[in-house]
Amino acid sequence: MKTGRSSEPIWWLLFAVGGTVAAFLVPVHIAVGGIAGPAGWIPQAFAYDRMVGLISHPLSRLYLFALISLSLFHWAHRFRYTLAEGLRLKASWLPIPIACYGSAIVGTILAAAVLMRL
Repeated sequence: MKTGRSSEPIWWLLFAVGGTVAAFLVPVHIAVGGIAGPAGWIPQAFAYDRMVGLISHPLSRLYLFALISLSLFHWAHRFRYTLAEGLRLKASWLPIPIACYGSAIVGTILAAAVLMRL
């Protein structure tokens, strides 16, 4: 019988929050940045001065950090279980969660470093 505490609820929480954030916010980013901006529907929206002003605000940085990091943790959890079920590997086999969640942690640290420099 296993008596130690599991870290699994933390990963499931990050998975759920990351999926919710990605489901609501990524389509908006695609619509505005990938469709409306290049189509010219929002003139001057992506001018350099406007973008610098937007990114320099602390709430914008916090928003981008949450969007990036939570999406990475959602990906990591989904990829871990895709490997476990698709390739018939054990989900608890140690290298898989270390690689998946480790890459999400590294990506989160890199996102924080980049956003702090802007």
